[in-house]
Amino acid sequence: MTELLLTVDIGNTETVFGFYELGPSSTGRRAEDGLLAHLRLATRVDRTVDEIYLLLRQFLDARGLSFSEPMTGVIISSSASSATQAMIDVSRGWLSIEPLVLGRGLDIGLKIRYDNPAEVGPDRLADAVGAHDLFGGPVIVVDLGTATTFDVVAADGDYLGGAICPGVIVALDALVSRAAALRKVELVAPRSVIGKTTVESIQAGVLYGIKGQVTQIVADTEELIGPATVIGTGGLAELLAPFIPVITHVEPWLTLHGLRLIWERNRPLTMVRGGGRVTE
Repeated sequence: MTELLLTVDIGNTETVFGFYELGPSSTGRRAEDGLLAHLRLATRVDRTVDEIYLLLRQFLDARGLSFSEPMTGVIISSSASSATQAMIDVSRGWLSIEPLVLGRGLDIGLKIRYDNPAEVGPDRLADAVGAHDLFGGPVIVVDLGTATTFDVVAADGDYLGGAICPGVIVALDALVSRAAALRKVELVAPRSVIGKTTVESIQAGVLYGIKGQVTQIVADTEELIGPATVIGTGGLAELLAPFIPVITHVEPWLTLHGLRLIWERNRPLTMVRGGGRVTE
């Protein structure tokens, strides 16, 4: 019987759901291997448990899937604590599965060298686990989302820490909201770093700014750890990474892949209570 796993990454802006088929045949060298379907929703704390379940069910129906075969497990990573409990309740109440919640004493397979390991965001740890599995170390993960985060895994598999910067959209929104003469613009490459219009000037500032920021932080990091593989992930990765040459690999589903690996590593802790079903 096919085993299926629901991975949930609850971010401050978006929540991403991934339905993985488990087993050796679905394991490969890409984050999307075994990923049957994925869904990205805006993170909203006012969604009820029933709403979340119905949204998932409608999505599965649209993809030709249904809740009709046993689901093996659920794992949740959350950077928005106010939205976490609703997803836990969906898992328990509708799927009849006790979920694993990243950050609650789970073994991630990496030594965390943060001064206070509890301060590391669970999505950052999932990224680090997924990146180390796919590329080994040293590796630098650049997560381009609400925040732009850098996570560093050493050659020996230790999670060293990283950097946190305001994300591109956050910075752009702050710029527009505080300057009455400026407006939101589409994030596309301008003709030159020297903008000839206000729109191009904003585009140049944002895109060349993130390019310079990532390039410099990666360079400074490599001075400490040596040459590293640089991976781009997050909601803006596919849009921004082509503009940042130092990013050599783009893995949009890196966080979900890391969650899958952590769930498999902690599988003895899972307690399936029966009833969760998904199949093609």
